[in-house]
Amino acid sequence: MKTVKIGATVLSVLLGVHSVAVQEITLFDSGGEAIAYIDAADADWTIYLWDGTPVAYLDSEGDAFAMYGFNGNHLGWYEDGMVRDRDGYLVGFREGRAQVYTRYPPYKSAKQYKPYPAYREPAAYKPYYSNQFSSEPLLHFLRKGRR
Repeated sequence: MKTVKIGATVLSVLLGVHSVAVQEITLFDSGGEAIAYIDAADADWTIYLWDGTPVAYLDSEGDAFAMYGFNGNHLGWYEDGMVRDRDGYLVGFREGRAQVYTRYPPYKSAKQYKPYPAYREPAAYKPYYSNQFSSEPLLHFLRKGRR
């Protein structure tokens, strides 16, 4: 009887740890470096830089998510694990979505205070997506959303 209780406790701990890992989606740049992450546990699906700075959030838009900066700028889209700019170029991705070797992410800094989102501009029309990476690095792309 005690082994069942211990086994159930261990299983619940393992499931709890697993659910925490699923609540954050790491975003990598074209070189495979971890640059940011999406806090999927947050109602706004906030995007934080690795240093803890909140820069953007996602808003459901049909089959994709429109990506907005806290300054109100429409940055692009997050769809099928890929971050796309307004021209349709690939800017970042979650692990396994691009044929790029990803490096092991370093430890994250604590999350900073999330600002109130500014009035946002309308999303641009979705362009045809390209398989090429944008010349703009993911870090610069996301920093365009800071307040």
